[in-house]
Amino acid sequence: MIARYTRSAMGGVWSDERKIAAWLSVEIAVCEAWHKRGRIPAEAIHSIRTAGCDLDRMRALEQETDHDVIAFLRAVGETIGEASRFVHLGLTSSDVVDTGLALQVTEAGILLDTALIQLAEVMGRQAVHYRETIMIGRTHGMHAEPTTFGHKLAVWYAELCRHVRRLALAREDLAVGKISGAVGTHAHVPPDVEEEVCAALGLTAAPVSTQVLQRDRHAFFLSSLAGIGASLDK
Repeated sequence: MIARYTRSAMGGVWSDERKIAAWLSVEIAVCEAWHKRGRIPAEAIHSIRTAGCDLDRMRALEQETDHDVIAFLRAVGETIGEASRFVHLGLTSSDVVDTGLALQVTEAGILLDTALIQLAEVMGRQAVHYRETIMIGRTHGMHAEPTTFGHKLAVWYAELCRHVRRLALAREDLAVGKISGAVGTHAHVPPDVEEEVCAALGLTAAPVSTQVLQRDRHAFFLSSLAGIGASLDK
């Protein structure tokens, strides 16, 4: 992101530090679920709960491995020793990456939703305030019949309200995780683990997936942002 055009809160959501924190929260949530089922002993889960990931160390390891998730797991493993053998149990990289991304998008969506609702409220108030302020209307880029500035703002207000609804739907559609393994068949992780992990993270488990969450979810979210951007450009 370009720092000069980025609000600090949104920049924080999309920082490398936040991404890695999201990945780690997914891994720990999975380990907690395995621990409840007796797959991870008490002494190991205690260590796993204290796990961390030094970003500089991960970047150095990625230069060796040429794989971001392997580098991440090795960096995490260095902080917890023997307990690291239980981390990533039954998972594929996209279980962590896609579910972590859903956490980031959810966080970013809350920021966008709050700002968009505030803007719509201001626009609605201004539409009422200027309801009798006469101005020239336009059609085909030329002067036409008179209208009011309040009417113009009311059009924008209605448009923003539609964006609020669409963004809410897009956020819900992407607040989804998957912990279903290399091809989505739950060969090594049962569906109840996926459901428990996603619930613990504040997400819904995808009803079906492959190696990844299907990208129509992401496309819908981005198209919603594109519509908002087009309206703001007015």
